Amino acid sequence: MGDKVEANKKQKKEALLNTAFELFTSKGIQKTSISDIVEKAGVAKGTFYLYFTDKYDIRNKLISHKASQLFLAAYEELKKKKITEFEDQIIFIADHIIDALNTNRSLLNFISKHLSWGVFKNAMIATNNEADKNIYHLYEQLLENSGYAFKDPEIMIFTILELVSGTSYNTILYEQPVSLEKIKPYVYLCIREIVHNHIV
Repeated sequence: MGDKVEANKKQKKEALLNTAFELFTSKGIQKTSISDIVEKAGVAKGTFYLYFTDKYDIRNKLISHKASQLFLAAYEELKKKKITEFEDQIIFIADHIIDALNTNRSLLNFISKHLSWGVFKNAMIATNNEADKNIYHLYEQLLENSGYAFKDPEIMIFTILELVSGTSYNTILYEQPVSLEKIKPYVYLCIREIVHNHIV
C-alpha cells in the first residue's frame, strides 16, 4: 500500500515538473501561472503546494534537474575516455554540455540565464533528489582525484559555469560575436586559465 502511495506521489510530482517545463519553454515563465501548470498536469492545486512553494521554486528545481541530467550525461561519457588531467576533464564536460545545448535550443533558452552555481547548488540541496545531489559530489570527486589542491573551488566552478552558460547562449542562439565553433577554443583557453589561477 505504502509503495503504491509513494509511486503515485512521484508520478504527480513528475507530471508537474514535466508540464511546467513544457509551459515554461513554450509560453515563458512570466506568462505561465500555477493554475496553467496544475490544469495541464491534471492535478489539484493543493498537490502543487505539497512539492513547491511557487512557480519560481519549481523553476529552480527544474533547472537543477535538467542541469544535473546534462552533467551526468557528460560525466558518463568522460568515464569512457582516458582523460587524466583535471582541466582536460572539465573542458571535456563543458564541450559535451555545450553540444547538448546546441542540439536542444529550448533547454538552452530555459536554463542558460539561470544556470549559476548558486541556483544550481541551492536547488540540489532543496530537492532531496539523489541524482541531482550527485553532481556536487561528482565535482568534489574530480577535485580530489586531480592531484592538485585548489583555493576557492566553488568560485572556480561558479566562474566556469557562468562563462560556459553565457557564451553558449549568445553564440548558439545569435552567433554573437562569432559562431560556436569559432568561440570554443577561446572558451577552453579561459577555462584553463581559471583552473590554473585556483591551483594552490
